[in-house]
Amino acid sequence: MNRRGSGVLLHITSLPSTYGIGDLGPASHRFVDLLAGAGQRYWQILPLNPTCPAFGNSPYQGVSAFAGNTWLISPEQMVADGLLGPEDIRDPPDFPAGRVDYPAVLAYKNSLFDRAFARFKELGEDFRYKEFVADNASWLDDYAIFVALKDRFPGKVWGDWPPDIRDRHEDALRGYGTELADPILREKFLQYVFDRQWQAFKNHCRERSIQVIGDIPIYLTYDSVDLWANPGLFKLDEQKKPAAVSGVPPDMFSATGQLWGNPVYNWDAHRERGFSWWKSRIDRTLALVDRLRLDHFRGFVQFWEVPAGEATAENGRWVDAPGRDLFTLFMRSRPCLPIIAEDLGYITSDVHEMMAHFGFPGMKILVFGFSGDVAGNPHAPHNITRDCVAYTGTHDNNTVRGWFEHGVSGDQKDLIFRYIGGPVGTDQIHRILIRFAMLSPADTVIVPMQDILGLGEEARMNRPGTPEGNWEWRLRPEQMGEEGLREFAGVTRIYGRG
Repeated sequence: MNRRGSGVLLHITSLPSTYGIGDLGPASHRFVDLLAGAGQRYWQILPLNPTCPAFGNSPYQGVSAFAGNTWLISPEQMVADGLLGPEDIRDPPDFPAGRVDYPAVLAYKNSLFDRAFARFKELGEDFRYKEFVADNASWLDDYAIFVALKDRFPGKVWGDWPPDIRDRHEDALRGYGTELADPILREKFLQYVFDRQWQAFKNHCRERSIQVIGDIPIYLTYDSVDLWANPGLFKLDEQKKPAAVSGVPPDMFSATGQLWGNPVYNWDAHRERGFSWWKSRIDRTLALVDRLRLDHFRGFVQFWEVPAGEATAENGRWVDAPGRDLFTLFMRSRPCLPIIAEDLGYITSDVHEMMAHFGFPGMKILVFGFSGDVAGNPHAPHNITRDCVAYTGTHDNNTVRGWFEHGVSGDQKDLIFRYIGGPVGTDQIHRILIRFAMLSPADTVIVPMQDILGLGEEARMNRPGTPEGNWEWRLRPEQMGEEGLREFAGVTRIYGRG
């Protein structure tokens, strides 16, 4: 990513849609056109993997490292492909315009999927479907039966299934495969539909010279197909339950640390298998996107491991991870790995050394740049370097306006005013930080759509540590027009990023 450019951070679920959630239909294609018209090079999204209602549909708590999120399937595109009739989508529920009502969306889309699946069975499997199933069998077969088994044993994590299917005995897999043949076929069909719609979307991005930046969470939730299908790759006990979980140690922000609770990897087993699971995971993601952000890159050097059952992260320990060996292997088949390293938080010198060795740019967040010793703060505008991706904020931060209104003390505001040369109002601060990012030496600048529009705290995407109300924000239809990006397009041209 060494060409000077810029782009926008907006997850697909945040697009406007008549059907309750942003999807791969007309609005996504329209947004690509808007980005191209505004001189942008990149559209950064959040992870595409299937989400789980138990975790608030967080894209960072995926139930598969390989499957696509079928809630992103466009009803309009299913009509265009002959899988639904126009009458099937004529009268959708009255969904809220500015947020995703996940239970309502899931109920409605499942009804559409049932109709589309029935029509698919009537028409019969075509060669494109058969080709997709054959090409993706390495993950698709396990994922489809896993989803069917989750419905067969409602409310139970896979570790509490009957031992024969929990442990994947061949007779049990064969028996349930026969019993659940129809729901297994339905899930394979939906993954096929997602893939077709995604490829059409990606083709449109290529035509408009827009690159998609994806995201890989380092960890998976315990109740995921990858742990059920590959338990030896994770630190599990004899009952297939987590023996150790992830987190971060106590620091100035938390006296007890953060206990994330995701199972940690058995890196020795990954090494013995030639890191084949990780290679497949990254290859699969790069088949969908052009660049990818590796979340919690720190964990590829060392990770904080907490014994299962601990109430806090205090009693954990640092464990070495073989990131250098892993990425060296990748470089043999991909001379240039298009990776952005999420290097936020407490980062040691060995992490930055590994990033420099492989040429992975890190992240600089401008809303982090006005605290502590601003002169030496690496996120302050004057310290931003070329080999990074500069952001005004991320999906985990408040919007710039919300941060300035609710997260900045009086003394800190005085410091900001001195830094920028005078006081500004809350309706101007987003413009100033965007300009700081765009005029910086950073090769790449990514700005959340909320900051481009100057929206406040109500438009925040995620509040870490808060279990409800996240991942719901959506653009209203009137916010997704040329006017919304016009000023950003001008700044892009002024600072040579068009």
